[in-house]
Amino acid sequence: MALSYHSQIIEPWGRTPRLPHQVARPQHQDQLPGLIAEASGSGGLLAAGLHRSYGDSGLNPDGLMISMRGLDRFIAFDPATGVLRAEAGVSLDEILRMATPHGWFLPTTPGTRFVTLGGAIANDVHGKNHHRAGSFGRHVRRIGLLRSDAGGLELSAQDRPELFHATLGGLGLTGLIAWAEIALAPIPSTFVDEETVPFANLQEYFRLTAESDGRFEHVSSWIDCSAGGAALGRGVMYRANWSPSGPLTPHAPRQKLQVPVTAPPGLMNRLTLRAFNAAYGGMQRRRQGTARKHYGGAFYPLDAIGGWNRFYGPAGFYQHQFMAPVETQQDAVAEALRTLSAAGQGSFLAVLKSLGPLRSGGLVSFEGPGASLALDFPNRGEATLELLERLDSIVVAAGGKVYPAKDGRMSAATFRAGYPRWRELEALRDPLFSSRFWRRVTHDQ
Repeated sequence: MALSYHSQIIEPWGRTPRLPHQVARPQHQDQLPGLIAEASGSGGLLAAGLHRSYGDSGLNPDGLMISMRGLDRFIAFDPATGVLRAEAGVSLDEILRMATPHGWFLPTTPGTRFVTLGGAIANDVHGKNHHRAGSFGRHVRRIGLLRSDAGGLELSAQDRPELFHATLGGLGLTGLIAWAEIALAPIPSTFVDEETVPFANLQEYFRLTAESDGRFEHVSSWIDCSAGGAALGRGVMYRANWSPSGPLTPHAPRQKLQVPVTAPPGLMNRLTLRAFNAAYGGMQRRRQGTARKHYGGAFYPLDAIGGWNRFYGPAGFYQHQFMAPVETQQDAVAEALRTLSAAGQGSFLAVLKSLGPLRSGGLVSFEGPGASLALDFPNRGEATLELLERLDSIVVAAGGKVYPAKDGRMSAATFRAGYPRWRELEALRDPLFSSRFWRRVTHDQ
């Protein structure tokens, strides 16, 4: 029986919107050209991985979708150099379990390891070490790309460099990423020495950041969004370096907990927000000091809870992650926190970190230098959307940008203000490939 497309409801990690798709699930590379050819004349094609994009950059309801998750094979790995070539559907989780016993780690990693290699490239993901390593795309050596108008291509910074860089952070629009070769980073152990440092307000955070970025490889902070006045921006910084010696043991294969059902509407409200922030902040402040942690707990705390996005209820949630340049970062973050407080819609998960000056060359990559603040909001309809638009205004006025991988509703004007090179990506886009996000932010080009 020939492989083809079948109906399926697809939802992003934010669980809104949930939309019907036509999805094909190949298991082998030689099935991909036929699926691309079959998509000709459709409403567009998009590759998908583990659906960890929060909004609609990974959705294509008016066209077709190829799930790459079945293409999860390692092609080549050199344990002496850490160079890995793998199919695009292999997950970061699988890479870590294979590579860490050999003393290699991902060059940078987002807050979840349940992302495919292709997804990490398409969104040019970053981690707590952006100030040292930049984003994922900086560590990609070669890409195998299938285009509807050119067939199979092999890209690198030397071979077809324009298309190579457009594919880094290109939201999967330059063609289908079939495989990639990346350079892993050496590690002396699979543990980090992590220091927990409380700070009283935003001014103290930026002072701590200036002090920490040169001394620590991994730095990020949790912000208590319920605090205001002189305590605006108070929180806890986590700064860590790899432990210089210790075992090379991968993370546990199973998640400790699983959220079995969707939480009832309204569970995440102002009262539970204040209670959560008070309890979490108090617990973290009591942990002040240095502790040795396995990378699994230090880098991926939320991965211990399977389906944690169900806590936000049946309406789902929005994440708003923005960056503001160094010149405006402190004022922009302060104004964003004051706006949340005035709206009475604080965020349960508020993560503040710095983005360094290193760039991947991606045309619409979410890069610095500056400060990045990520915020989660339960979807309360128009009230939440209006708040997010006010945050967008702060970002645009600061000369910053909103992260497309986390977005499901920013306006075309906000996107274009943050990513002025978007037309260059549009010029290099495979004419068959598209997404709901791309149509939304470029529809009146």
